Amino acid sequence: MQTIDFSDFQRIDLRIGTIVQVENFSKARKPAYKLWVDLGDLGIRKSSAQITEVYDLEELIGKQVICVCNFPPKQIADFMSEVLVTGFKNKDGNVVLSTVDFPVPNGEKLH
Repeated sequence: MQTIDFSDFQRIDLRIGTIVQVENFSKARKPAYKLWVDLGDLGIRKSSAQITEVYDLEELIGKQVICVCNFPPKQIADFMSEVLVTGFKNKDGNVVLSTVDFPVPNGEKLH
């Protein structure tokens, strides 16, 4: 594993946001959802996530997730993803979202 300096870590803008809207993303190559995430002062940003094997639409609303906010926007089919929602693969290879144990203000940075 390559090591990085603390200054490298500081360049990554990791923030918490709350999912406020979810839709099926029928035009994605692999099953996915379109997510709208409230990131506080950054506003509501869009993301696409291949998490349909683990999550139902309804259970995602109100979930706080950790996002990378300073990647450039990425066009995915007819949808512009503005942040990267983070997660880890479970034992079945499906992504489980990165979240927090207790609610924190939207837009708060990871320390």
